Amino acid sequence: MQEKIGHLKVDIFKIKNRAGFAAVCFEHLTEGKTPKEAYDRMVKAIRRSIRKQKG
Repeated sequence: MQEKIGHLKVDIFKIKNRAGFAAVCFEHLTEGKTPKEAYDRMVKAIRRSIRKQKG
């Protein structure tokens, strides 16, 4: 499954041998129980890294 955050593409996939999903985008990896949770955590991680670059 693919989603987008702005112009960045987010790949969401089921983690083998574990319960849950992972999202990969722009050198970030997040995990969640559902694809939506993994995506929401990715949005937060991207926001955090953008803020860190600007400050």
